[in-house]
Amino acid sequence: MAERRAECTWKRHVLDQLKLRDRIQRQTFEEIIHQYNHLLEKSDFQTVLTERYQADKYDVQRGHEAGPVEAGRSDALLQEMAQMRIRHQEELTELHKKRGELAQSVIELNNQIQQKDKEIQSNEARMSELQQQISSLEGDCRELISSLQDLERANQTLKDEYDALQITFSALEEKLRKTTEDNQELVSRWMAEKAQEANRLNAENEKDTRRRQARLQKELADAAKEPLPIEPDDDIEVLPEDGSKAEGETSPSRGLSRISRKSSQAPPAGLLDSISNIFGRRRSTNSFSSSPESTETQSGMCAEVRVPSTALHVFEAHDGEVNAVRFSPGSRLLATGGMDRRVKLWEVIAGRCETKGSLTGSNAGITSIEFDSAGSCLLAASNDFASRIWTVEDFRLRHTLTGHSGKVLSARFLLDNARIVSGSYDRTLKLWDLRSKVCMKTVFAGSSCNDIVCTEQCVMSGHFDKKVRFWDIRAESIVRELELLGRVTSLDLNHDRTELLTCSRDDLLKIIDLRTNAVRQTLSAQGFKCGADWTRVTFSPDGSYVAGGSADGALYIWNVLTGKVERILDRNHNSAINAVSWSPSGTYVVSVEKGSRAILWSDV
Repeated sequence: MAERRAECTWKRHVLDQLKLRDRIQRQTFEEIIHQYNHLLEKSDFQTVLTERYQADKYDVQRGHEAGPVEAGRSDALLQEMAQMRIRHQEELTELHKKRGELAQSVIELNNQIQQKDKEIQSNEARMSELQQQISSLEGDCRELISSLQDLERANQTLKDEYDALQITFSALEEKLRKTTEDNQELVSRWMAEKAQEANRLNAENEKDTRRRQARLQKELADAAKEPLPIEPDDDIEVLPEDGSKAEGETSPSRGLSRISRKSSQAPPAGLLDSISNIFGRRRSTNSFSSSPESTETQSGMCAEVRVPSTALHVFEAHDGEVNAVRFSPGSRLLATGGMDRRVKLWEVIAGRCETKGSLTGSNAGITSIEFDSAGSCLLAASNDFASRIWTVEDFRLRHTLTGHSGKVLSARFLLDNARIVSGSYDRTLKLWDLRSKVCMKTVFAGSSCNDIVCTEQCVMSGHFDKKVRFWDIRAESIVRELELLGRVTSLDLNHDRTELLTCSRDDLLKIIDLRTNAVRQTLSAQGFKCGADWTRVTFSPDGSYVAGGSADGALYIWNVLTGKVERILDRNHNSAINAVSWSPSGTYVVSVEKGSRAILWSDV
């Protein structure tokens, strides 16, 4: 239906244009046609006159033949006819002249008509183009009007939402203020109660100490009053009157003296119990925990570093990418963290990694792992903006530290194990106190933090802007900065914390002497390529070697002394190596990859 209507429209338009052209051309040629008709009338009149003259001539000739009477009248008639012929000839000449002029005018007018026709055609083509443009512009205008209406509605909706959020924010701000005041009041009350409880405990401890000392003095006095049987042939060593020393202690000069009591009587049980209580309590205060990890820590010291050469155990560590790996201080346990939101513990037995358990609670992939110095707790950073601490023995989640506004890429224990430092994608570093479970300090670093290492009073952080920053924990300020040639992906300290190992995206590893703040060694290799912004490298336990994984799945071992590659292991990984850990005993190296695989290496 629309096509038929469009066809009728253009036909009507063509008909109107033809009528207009006919009207214009008729006005142009109307005068020419009138003159031409006038000429035709005169030509017809001339023809009639000519015929009359021919007839008159014929009659005259007949009259001459008839007689001389009419000769005079015929002469007069001939003269009149001659004059009329001359006059008509002149008129005919003038008419021919006008005809020529009119013909020339007709030619010129025809040329003008052709030019006008061409102009009309070009104008019609241009009009059609402009009509199409008008149609498209009208469509665009309708679309813009529709978009404007949608934007106005969306703007009104956003404005309403903003007003509602502003009201909610005001209410929450008021609630926060009241909650803060209540919290301050509760903290004050809690601190007062803690102080009172501490005073009560101190008073009870003092009373207990006084009672114990009084009982000990009484037992010592009773023991001194009891007689001891002495035989003549016994050797007796006279001790000084300082009775506070234990019975078994002797001076160095008398270390070879012999004391023998053949029939000596044992001291009273109460005295021995009191002495054992005092010294036993003192030992329990200063001694380490007797957990398996503490025993492992003593037995896991580095005896000799072995450069790995063989893959002892290749195993699937996680469901997906494995980002982090770390040995426990005793080298018996191994922890891995992956994108499946789990930290898995493995026990290294006879060159194999046997699964021991999983630590759950994270809501996103694990980015960093570290054990505390005793090996009893494990700290992990996560992509869900939080850091978490588990106890290794019972796999229980103990602390969840939230406060960052971006992915937490690294978290480390300080040397006292009571504080940790975390670095995040939100360009901040946070210092946490595990006793109060609060953030003590927040420092804005200016760039995303990829890794952290700590000494006693200094925190070193590697950043996306190619800089290593050194922070004073007490002053919350940057002590100094060191700029590398690529984004910093990893930091590690040697065993005596005098050298810092860095890895960056320019595929270079640098060893920095922290005593002189100078680069001591630059390590590189043909084919080594840093595969990600979180690729981790590590020192060997004695600091004589460096291990790092490449984007092609090869494990590189460098000799720190020579700066050259000691060994390349490139047969077992199928994807880029994300992290490497060297066991504190120096026996094993573990590497994890972007796939789900982990490999235990040694020199066996």
